[in-house]
Amino acid sequence: MVSEGAAVRRTRTERAEVALETLSADPHSPERLRRVLEQALVFAGAAFAGVYTPCDDRTLLCLTESAGLPRTLYGLRDTYPVSDRSPLAEAHGTGRPVWLGPEELAVGPEARRTPSADFSVAVLPVHAGDGCLVAVTESPGGFDTEDRDCLDRIAEAVVYRTPAEAVDTGELPADAFSLAMDTGHVTVGDEILELFGIPRDDFDGKVETLLGRTVPEDLPALMSVVEADHMSIGDRELEFRILQPSGPPKWLRLRGRLLPGGEGRAARLVGTVADASTLRSDVTDVARVQRLAAALATAGTVKDVSQAVVTALRKPLQADRIALAELENERLVVTFLDPPEPECWPELWRTEWRTEWPDAPVRAMPSLALALREGRAQIWPAGSTLEPALAEVGPGGLAVLPLPAGGRMAGACLIGWDRPHEFGPDERALLTAAAGLAGQALVRAHAFDAEHELVGMLQRTLLPRRLPKLPGAVAVARYLPATAGLQVGGDWYDVIPLPDNHVALIIGDVQGHNAGAATLMGQMRTALRAYAAEGHPPDVVVSHANRLLMEMETDLFATCCYVDVDMEEGTALCVRAGHVQPVLRHPDGGAEIVEAEGGPPLGVVLQAEFPMTPLRLQPGTVLALTTDGLVESAESDLEEGMDRLARDLAAADPAHLGLVADAVLGDAHRGDDVALLLVRYDGMDVRPLRETWTVWRVPEAVRHARRFTRRTLRSWGVPDDHMDAVQLVVSELVTNALVHTGGQVRLDLTLVNHRFRVAVADSSPRTPVKPTSLGWEATGGRGIVLVEAMSAAWGTVPVSGGKQVWADIVLDD
Repeated sequence: MVSEGAAVRRTRTERAEVALETLSADPHSPERLRRVLEQALVFAGAAFAGVYTPCDDRTLLCLTESAGLPRTLYGLRDTYPVSDRSPLAEAHGTGRPVWLGPEELAVGPEARRTPSADFSVAVLPVHAGDGCLVAVTESPGGFDTEDRDCLDRIAEAVVYRTPAEAVDTGELPADAFSLAMDTGHVTVGDEILELFGIPRDDFDGKVETLLGRTVPEDLPALMSVVEADHMSIGDRELEFRILQPSGPPKWLRLRGRLLPGGEGRAARLVGTVADASTLRSDVTDVARVQRLAAALATAGTVKDVSQAVVTALRKPLQADRIALAELENERLVVTFLDPPEPECWPELWRTEWRTEWPDAPVRAMPSLALALREGRAQIWPAGSTLEPALAEVGPGGLAVLPLPAGGRMAGACLIGWDRPHEFGPDERALLTAAAGLAGQALVRAHAFDAEHELVGMLQRTLLPRRLPKLPGAVAVARYLPATAGLQVGGDWYDVIPLPDNHVALIIGDVQGHNAGAATLMGQMRTALRAYAAEGHPPDVVVSHANRLLMEMETDLFATCCYVDVDMEEGTALCVRAGHVQPVLRHPDGGAEIVEAEGGPPLGVVLQAEFPMTPLRLQPGTVLALTTDGLVESAESDLEEGMDRLARDLAAADPAHLGLVADAVLGDAHRGDDVALLLVRYDGMDVRPLRETWTVWRVPEAVRHARRFTRRTLRSWGVPDDHMDAVQLVVSELVTNALVHTGGQVRLDLTLVNHRFRVAVADSSPRTPVKPTSLGWEATGGRGIVLVEAMSAAWGTVPVSGGKQVWADIVLDD
């Protein structure tokens, strides 16, 4: 099966078309041409891309716009004569692209010395006008087939119109300007005048008027741009400040290009001016580092540390993505990705959001391994040769920050840009300082998370691993530990299947948040389960648990809610011991807080009463049991929390009980741990047939039991073919109970589909044992052997201080 990542790489040309189509939505944007050229860096692997257009007299091809590394690295000039033998002149004259590798450049007319050893050049005619697209790559082998397809699409998308041309046609963009270098007369757009605070009617068209609004300290740098003697042909970019009527100066960014003049036309400086105040805030890098240090000091988890680093770096650096990863045994484990959307990251990063990245140790990525080994920030500008897993994170520039801590590397922070990014010395200092702070905080947070996970694991071991499947109902449970502190809580829940299609639902909360509370919680859960399995009614179960807690050497108490549900009848008995009330969501969508009578918390009063409240459950009813952590907090009292829980249940769709639980817990206050148990009662599709007979201790008791069984089977329509087997089992079980126990004996008969159960209850807790060997002279022990031979299964369960011995017989048609 072809991976998604492979599909993305094979459709790079299509991705370039989508990007270019997006840029075509605003054809008059002054940034459009540069952004189009940047696509050559991203999709065609170019290190430099530029557009050359004819000058006014059409004798020269002049560099109009460029992107990527400086052109001087590859020996490219600002202008080329149209009549020259250069590749630009050839492509311009023939209208066909020219592809040159290192060998052709070394022997051709363009052979020259350059700082770059090997590179390839592509020159393509611009389809939208009389110009050329020039691209340079340092990739071995030059531009491959897909690179050439991308460049062809980019050449088709090039639409160049300089601000100077726009002035001639009266279509100067609002943020553009055109300065005549011989007279100093400047034509500016409305947005520039608005930035300078000059009304259109008051502007005299002189560049000196604009320079007069500049902060004096920034004037020399700005003059070096606007004076022709200090400027060569090509791009210039500068940030400067202008004075405001009140408040701090405003930062502006100027991007311009000097266009050579022709016959009857002076050279012009054309470009744009934009508000850079959003990029140059009043917050200094020192202040940012201080704020980051303060945020990291209170960061408890790895997620908190990661969020603090992203807040401190992404916006000031205008980065497109940031990733933090911990270093564990020479492998990187990603802990945070911003932005979190999978489509914002390369395929290798997004596969199921796996934590281990990538499928190789760090040494398989030499660039990253070198940065971690040297322990200092590494910066790669646009077009750098990197491993795909790194290059796709920042096609316009990538910074890798090793995170040192305690003499070792705690991890790495990767910062990527989509558009080419220039790294200034201030940014490098900010990155280095942030890396040192983040490394120490990451180690502390990792220790915190590890301890918190240990606490959570302890809590989970004390809770049910999974809930049982219930006849006629569905149950889901959720537990959320408190986020404040690392101590384990005392909340618990349990679901216990009982005989005769009864189910015990339990939820409770032990006082405190410590190991003692967790231990007591485990003991109470075990005790309640044992008492319930013995067959006691709900009030007796809770009363026994209360007596047990009173006898323990502890000052802690516990609250509890115990609900015994009869799945066959749709009825329930509820017992509360100082716990919050249950909530019922009825099938019609209404929600009700059950006003169940309650007793005191467990472990407070020895001779306490725990009254039972009957409940009626219609098919589709949802029963919610929770702890006070969900419905009570410092900001909300118990009554408000219960009302909110009822509203949330009423608004939820009970068909998806897991989603209901997640929705209810969505806004849970995490100052306390929370337990939630939801049960949807659906009703049983097939209700068993039941009959009961009390066996009196009379000489003919066994014969009366057989007659009762025969009469019951016939009333249920069971054929007489099975009568002998059933009556034999009844005889043996009743006889054993009468002979080996004292007290009352009860015979229960149950039929579900074709499975018939015989159950005999007595007052003795001892379970009958099948003999290991049985000789001819033995006078007893054959009853259990006969029961086992005649039944599909048999066993015993505790019932109210005694036991019940049962045997199942399959009734074939």
